[in-house]
Amino acid sequence: MSLPDPLHPAIVHFPIVLILLGTVIAVATLVFPRAVLAWLSAVILALAAAGSIAATWSGDEDEEAAEHAGSAANQVFEEHEEWGERARNAAIIAMLGAAAVAASLKRFPFLSRGAAALTTAVALAASWCVLEAGHYGGQLVYQHGVGVSQGGQAATGKSASGKNSRHHDDD
Repeated sequence: MSLPDPLHPAIVHFPIVLILLGTVIAVATLVFPRAVLAWLSAVILALAAAGSIAATWSGDEDEEAAEHAGSAANQVFEEHEEWGERARNAAIIAMLGAAAVAASLKRFPFLSRGAAALTTAVALAASWCVLEAGHYGGQLVYQHGVGVSQGGQAATGKSASGKNSRHHDDD
């Protein structure tokens, strides 16, 4: 069994879903402060943080495809990378907050309520970063052809003749 090539698209969807799900559960924990929700939020956000670390690593590994697609794709790639790193960092912070909420809910309900509010805010920020990273990732694929297979080779946005492989009426 071999790893997918490129690896990034195969990995990135897991933290996307987990960050969004973790955010929903963080909101539920804020509204309904229950230990089971707090622990579920902590676990889901921990998995999201781990997945986002893997996603940013795999994105760094696949960066070469964007480098061959031209300067416009490089600019979009930089935005995608920055938003992905922000999502990863926010997911890590949200996971730590969710763990603090889960650990303090029974003993310090007032403090855990504040921690739950902060965790929810950070999880919402992580979700926003995921949406932005996805937006730029979509531009890389659908506008610049980065990572799109054409005839068994990864696309660089140009055909073998060097001409753009995508045709648009509005170009």
